[in-house]
Amino acid sequence: MDAPSAQLHLEIRDAIVRGLATRRPLLHHLNADTSWLLQVPRPASAIKHGSRIYYNILIDPWFIGGQSDVARWFSQQWHATESAVKSVAEVEELARQVEILSGGLRLGKGRKVNGELKEEESLIDVVAISHEFTDHCHKETLLEVHPNCPVFATQQAAKLISTYKHFRTVVTTPTFSAYGDTDWRSHSIVPLPQWLSISRLTASRDALFYHSALLICFATHPFLPTTPKKRSSLLTIHGDEPSSTPSSAEAAECVIYTPHGIPFTSLAPIESADPPLHTLAFLHGLHDVAISSAQQLNLGAKNGLQAQRILKAKYWVSTHDEIKIGGGFVGWFLKRKIWTIEDALKEARAEALKKGDVNVDGDEFDDVRFEEVSNGESRVLE
Repeated sequence: MDAPSAQLHLEIRDAIVRGLATRRPLLHHLNADTSWLLQVPRPASAIKHGSRIYYNILIDPWFIGGQSDVARWFSQQWHATESAVKSVAEVEELARQVEILSGGLRLGKGRKVNGELKEEESLIDVVAISHEFTDHCHKETLLEVHPNCPVFATQQAAKLISTYKHFRTVVTTPTFSAYGDTDWRSHSIVPLPQWLSISRLTASRDALFYHSALLICFATHPFLPTTPKKRSSLLTIHGDEPSSTPSSAEAAECVIYTPHGIPFTSLAPIESADPPLHTLAFLHGLHDVAISSAQQLNLGAKNGLQAQRILKAKYWVSTHDEIKIGGGFVGWFLKRKIWTIEDALKEARAEALKKGDVNVDGDEFDDVRFEEVSNGESRVLE
């Protein structure tokens, strides 16, 4: 390596180390579609005796090969863009390098147990599966994950994964509802640590739970912002405005992952959460995808914008927008409208003005924090 290249390498490394020093969550896009690695920093009380700094959540992994639902003649797809990460082993290596750069994994090998250095079976702490469809629940990729790694999956996906007879722990993801227990801590079930929970948001009249979301909550930030004063929101229009005022104790951050989109009217559980939830990242695609006029698949940018106006997530990140190579019967009927965030904002403003909405000024539209995280890119969620 020549001197300029070596200097650039050191500068990049130093920038990465400075970013990791913030001890904030990391989000890695593993392919061009909807596979992610979310690294949540462990609370200070959990980092001792050489233990790792990050808790690693692998979401909907599918890296290489095709996927098919029902039958190949019905629907089959392949990635159009080569995945930045091509195996679970590469995910493990990514997590390992992050630990080393952030000061964890002393000697770069493992963690100390009773004073002895032990090599870890896997750096992936949990796998989260959003749907049973094989572009989210990809058997060949999942079989690369260590069998001791627990899997949280929706009911149908959990049944499917259990038939693999590979994983020792498969948990059906509980539902977080405005009409049930709105305490995120109640959804922190074994084997998750007490400071983290994985649950699911669902929509009414969605029998297949197609337009649902994974809700990942964690209380690791020592100084969360004060809970914003409740205001009249879009949910009021539909009679879903929560009436209770949440307490400030044990507030947590959350990441909402909804590859097909969840209707913005189904976000009442977030507003009614007690203790309160601050949405750090909202993963929702921009493309509007449907099967002819019969079935809406991905809700797209307009729904995402309405949801973001409610959540006010610090980061809105697009997901599941890869235009894959397709085959089979379904492909003939797919209709896709490619939106940009600028187009969605323009149309939303025009519709609001047409309706005489007097609240269209200010941050109602201007403060939309959209972030594009491309295939192979990472973000520190500060």
